[in-house]
Amino acid sequence: MTRFQNRRPAHDDRLGANYGGGDRPRGPCDFKLWAPHAGAVTLQLLSPEERELTMEAGAGGYFSIAASDVAADSLYRFALFPRSSGEGKSRPLIRPDPASRLQPKGVHGPSRIVADTFPWTDARWENPPLHEHIFYELHVGAATAQGTFDALVLLLPAFGDLGITALELMPVGEFPGRRNWGYDGVYPFAVHHAYGGPLGLKRLVDACHRQGLAVIMDVVYNHLGPEGNYLADFGPYFTDRYTTPWGRAVNFDGPYSDAVRRYFLENARYWIRDCHIDGLRVDAVHGIYDFSARPFLAALTKSVHAEARRLGRRIHCIAESDLNDPAVIRRREAGGMGFDAQWNDDFHHALHGLVTGEKDGYYADFGRLDDLARAWRRGFVFDGRYSTFRRRCHGNNAGKLPTQRFVVYCQNHDQVGNRMKGERLTALAGFEQHKLAAACVFFSPYIPLLFMGEEYAEPAPFAYFISHGDAALVRAVRQGRRAEFRAFAWKGVPPDPQDPATFKRCVLNRDLADMPGSHRVMSAFYRELIRLRKTLPALSPLAHRGRVAAGRGAGGVMRVVRRHRAGPVCILFNFNACPAAHVLRGLSGRWRKQFDSSEARWMGQGSRAPTVFSICDGAAVSLAPWQVVLWQGDDGGKGNGGAEKKNEGGRT
Repeated sequence: MTRFQNRRPAHDDRLGANYGGGDRPRGPCDFKLWAPHAGAVTLQLLSPEERELTMEAGAGGYFSIAASDVAADSLYRFALFPRSSGEGKSRPLIRPDPASRLQPKGVHGPSRIVADTFPWTDARWENPPLHEHIFYELHVGAATAQGTFDALVLLLPAFGDLGITALELMPVGEFPGRRNWGYDGVYPFAVHHAYGGPLGLKRLVDACHRQGLAVIMDVVYNHLGPEGNYLADFGPYFTDRYTTPWGRAVNFDGPYSDAVRRYFLENARYWIRDCHIDGLRVDAVHGIYDFSARPFLAALTKSVHAEARRLGRRIHCIAESDLNDPAVIRRREAGGMGFDAQWNDDFHHALHGLVTGEKDGYYADFGRLDDLARAWRRGFVFDGRYSTFRRRCHGNNAGKLPTQRFVVYCQNHDQVGNRMKGERLTALAGFEQHKLAAACVFFSPYIPLLFMGEEYAEPAPFAYFISHGDAALVRAVRQGRRAEFRAFAWKGVPPDPQDPATFKRCVLNRDLADMPGSHRVMSAFYRELIRLRKTLPALSPLAHRGRVAAGRGAGGVMRVVRRHRAGPVCILFNFNACPAAHVLRGLSGRWRKQFDSSEARWMGQGSRAPTVFSICDGAAVSLAPWQVVLWQGDDGGKGNGGAEKKNEGGRT
């Protein structure tokens, strides 16, 4: 069976408008809506002709109607009549469809029917296993000057040349205006019209699959945005039992929560089935409050994996979580949530603290080389340890969970964009530190992720931006951004998120990657890191995690030896702003240098690290500031890498 066949169940009963006319301009369309607050509901078809049809009330607060002779691209909306008075006796609420597939006139306008007739060409596409992936996170609106899916299609050859395996899209659900990170979305099913709508997304996904790239979608199930959020008019989608930093909590465990769960589970299946998305990155699962015996998150991963089996595909579920709870990535059969992987902020914070020296806010918990070594060895730095920033013990031991359960990065949209001015790593730490941090990510035993533009040291910031239509809401967002940075010593005031100029400054200039100088060198540097990641078996997440030895003090040299039957690698990372000497001990066999960040081709300071050495017990290697060097051994993996001791080696 070719993939993507039989994409819909035999008895499809989906929410929203489901057009059944195929390629015909007119045909039947089934509408289904959950509105337990309403006493009656009418469907208003607005164009190309106007009609009003009474929907049939069913069990559980659902309303439905099978309409005939409907235009395939009709605009429509719902009229909700209160229970206290029958239809026609009271003025109804006029609302778009909560499961709308397209909002061509924005969050307050009518919905549009979208016929599922896209001419897919990806029947032979196969999503790689998670351990083979290299993710590239991007914001559709800021990744190109045009800010559309079609503009991204033109970049796919360059992405393929870079060596990434998957585009990870920040949320694309309809949000207010034309500028937004996407986390203020209010129509989870409706692909933002300014990006190109659902057809534009499908063109991108289809083109990605032809290029050999997977597509991961960032979805937001912990909250909805404040403007255009009409879900509460339909039913109890939200609860007052919990509060979130972003607004009202979604009702996943209270009365009526079965239907709320269905809404979001259908959304997850929609991305996979209708849009051919290869995986979901679920935003801030720590903001999903659910104390039921069968948590929504476990139901989500179960539903996604079941849909993957039905379609004969491989779908990855990735969580964003700051809980440091291994249950998130533990299999459901073992009492976990069943996510395939999660973002690991501890790795980022440990790395960022070393290369920048920052100690403000949550970086107060980091800054020692042993923190990074601990993240390398154990996944979490805070696995039950006391956190000064949180003023309590935090996290739990990840045990022997596979390393491919963690996604790591030196930059992402949160860690760049949630700074006051959205500075990138090169602006904060410099060229050499950026190279060192990138090498640490790609040589780690985890799944690497890049944030758009970092591969060529993009200088543009990635600040927070919005385009809300509510003046009071804009004032509240401005005040909230100022309050958010009180724990940091950053000076100045945040850029105005509503100002179009703030967004324009964030748009990438990809021409820099081909210009002579540091940007072109960094681009080649990233390509080489990715090539080594793919070609040296010892750098695979399936290889040995590595013996890690960390130097003394806040700086020092970290040494990692990772083993594989095809040959081990030895890596030295110098996290000093001055030269350092490291003593090599316990390395048997012959070792040949494969990578050196201080070489002239990487605009380095010159390297004195040996190209080849054999049984160098006791020999000292001189390292330049912020240098990383990798040697590959030819002893078939017999090299034990020396004693797994902390504080091995020395520094000057």
